[in-house]
Amino acid sequence: MIMKSFLVLAATGNAFLDTLNKILGIVVGFLVAFVVIFWISLIIWTFRDIRSRTQDLLSQILATLLVAVFFIGGLFIYMILRPRQTLAEIYERQLEEESLLAEMTERQTCNNCHARVETDLQICPSCGQQLKRPCPKCERLLELRWSFCPYCATNLAPGPMQSMAGMPIMQPIPGQGAPMSGQLGQRY
Repeated sequence: MIMKSFLVLAATGNAFLDTLNKILGIVVGFLVAFVVIFWISLIIWTFRDIRSRTQDLLSQILATLLVAVFFIGGLFIYMILRPRQTLAEIYERQLEEESLLAEMTERQTCNNCHARVETDLQICPSCGQQLKRPCPKCERLLELRWSFCPYCATNLAPGPMQSMAGMPIMQPIPGQGAPMSGQLGQRY
């Protein structure tokens, strides 16, 4: 009887071990399949990520091989060494810089108060500083420093005594024969 119960117990233990072995085989199979799928996914992700960050084919191949050979350790190394910005981010930043530069060159500023003003204004709306003057002949707006109108070729300089912008013309004092400063050697 003891022998019979021992054989029944051994047969039950064997069946239990066989069942446990089958379940453990299935779990290990799923775990191995998960690790393989995860490894392939990391390789694909790395390849896509490095392609969005550089156009250098050698860098793309090396980064992908790094993750393929060293698995998660290779991924950490790649994350440390990869370029900071994607090509799209670099392109957007360049567009923003070009846009800002174009905007800055389009609009001029007032020399007096440094406010941004439109190019077709005669005076600064903030401080009243004269920005441009009209041509006496064609009425187009001209820069203050121009001596000729580029639109109608009018000479804007009245004569040899032309004042600098913002400087008054010195007039001779009646009765004196010596030239004064600002008269450039003229005698009256």
